[in-house]
Amino acid sequence: MILKVGLTGGIASGKSTILRNFARLGCRTADADSIVARLYRPGEAGHEALVRTYSNWIVAPDGEIDRKKLADVAFATPEAAKALNALIHPIVIAEQARMMAEAAAEGGDIIYVIEATLLLESGGKERFDRIVVVDVPPDVQIARGIARGLAAEEVARRIAHQMPRETRLGYADYVIDNSGGEAEGVTETTRVHTLLTADLARKKKRPGPEPGADVKNRTADD
Repeated sequence: MILKVGLTGGIASGKSTILRNFARLGCRTADADSIVARLYRPGEAGHEALVRTYSNWIVAPDGEIDRKKLADVAFATPEAAKALNALIHPIVIAEQARMMAEAAAEGGDIIYVIEATLLLESGGKERFDRIVVVDVPPDVQIARGIARGLAAEEVARRIAHQMPRETRLGYADYVIDNSGGEAEGVTETTRVHTLLTADLARKKKRPGPEPGADVKNRTADD
């Protein structure tokens, strides 16, 4: 039995760190950025779609997608960025589904966590059994963004262009408060992992269509 978990959060919330915590706890994990990078390789569906849409102009001499050229054309305007997302998201979603189906076919009990920044914007609530949101206050996001080398104004701009914090939290089945240090992040991840393990046990007892169910604030004792 497999429990499909979508992990998301705002910029500089520490999603990648939390994903690694889940991996250490025994979950299968994948992040959308890595999936996209693989799909952009020659011979993959993403590469084919990009070339078909933007022509060979975006292909480097070695056959790889020239990311700078792609960015120049695909992110020139908000409309162009939306068009790229509309092109790539279905391919990424299909690959995520394939990966999870492959894992489910292996048998055994699996919690499969997929991390993506735009997971909710691309309809993740309907595709996953549970949604986990990594949450930090805006001032923490800005401080961490600055630590990564971004200007405070740039972090604030990116926050403003992402899904509002309260809206994102409204989609969450479980919230991980990642505003503390590394140890606190591990503790929070372990807490939610315990709840997900209980959810998986319940799903085994009551197999059926789980995604989209109203399970907000469910605890292991439910």
